[in-house]
Amino acid sequence: MSAVEKASLPTIGQAYGGGFVTGITRDSVTGNCFLIITAGGEHEIVGAWGEYGVKIEGAESFWDGRSNTEAMAAAGSKIAQAVLLLTIGGHSDWSIPARDQQELQYRHCKPTADTNYCWNRDGDNPHSVPVGQLYTPEFPIQTTMPGFGPGEPEAFKPRAYWSSTQRSANGAFYMLFDGGYQGNLDKFNELRVRPVRSVLID
Repeated sequence: MSAVEKASLPTIGQAYGGGFVTGITRDSVTGNCFLIITAGGEHEIVGAWGEYGVKIEGAESFWDGRSNTEAMAAAGSKIAQAVLLLTIGGHSDWSIPARDQQELQYRHCKPTADTNYCWNRDGDNPHSVPVGQLYTPEFPIQTTMPGFGPGEPEAFKPRAYWSSTQRSANGAFYMLFDGGYQGNLDKFNELRVRPVRSVLID
């Protein structure tokens, strides 16, 4: 696995590693930190999460999208298999973002000026650096990241996106990018995916 040194960390929104930097996550077991890189808008994929009623072992991490995606693909998920086949900017270690990786996408790339939902525990992210707090109606704000604004090429759609984090045999976590609602949905629904990759911070 490649690594990036702390002294040379790219900033949020910077083009890097085949995509754009959208945050940092921490492995709650090892304490290792990872730079999260989100692919550009042209690499979105749409599809069902997987087979309804089938629980997939190894697809329940809130921070490790790669292990989730590999477990999904091994169980026959077409969308996971498609993401694992991606090569972008010379990098082939892309995955469907885990729930807390996806939260960073919304926090920094929110495509609208809509009020945030704040219904449940939206925004709670113990794996991000810094730790993500509960959303307020006004936070996060609409993104200022170059290229991610309304109508720009990297912008997220104000729609629902799958994470790779399984909730149960029937459902998986997803996020609405028009207001930040985080919930779970039946796996047979066809939603968007915006791939990510993780780079160890040395």
